[in-house]
Amino acid sequence: MINVITYGTFDVLHRGHINLLRRAKDLGNNLYVGLSTDAFNIGKNKKSVLPFEDRRCVLESLKFVDFVFEEQNWDQKISDVVKYGINIFVIGDDWKGHFDFLKPHCKVVYLPRTPGVSTSLLKEKVLSMNG
Repeated sequence: MINVITYGTFDVLHRGHINLLRRAKDLGNNLYVGLSTDAFNIGKNKKSVLPFEDRRCVLESLKFVDFVFEEQNWDQKISDVVKYGINIFVIGDDWKGHFDFLKPHCKVVYLPRTPGVSTSLLKEKVLSMNG
C-alpha cells in the first residue's frame, strides 16, 4: 500500500488543482490532503473565498481524494507523514526544494504546475468582471 500526501488551500478549485490531485493519486493507492485551515491561511496572509468546511466538502467529493485533514501550521508535516504512514509527499514545483527536509521520512515529488492557471489569476478575473 502506497500512501501519498499533499497540502494546500484549494480555494476556488480549478483545473490546476485537479491536475495536481489526480497526478498525486496516480503515484499511490491512497491520497491524503492537508487542507489549510482558515486560521492558518490568515497567518500566511491569505484570504480564502470559501471557508474551510466548504473547501473540505469539495475535496472530499473528488474520487481521487481519500482523506482530508486540517493543516494548522507549517511544522506538522513530519508528524503527519509518520501518523498516516506516508510514502510519497507531493507538491507543486513552485515549492521546489522547500520540503526536501522530508526526504529522510518519505519520497518528495515536485510536480509541474498547470500553465496559465492559478487561484490568484482566477480571483483577479472574477473581480475584474464585477468591477
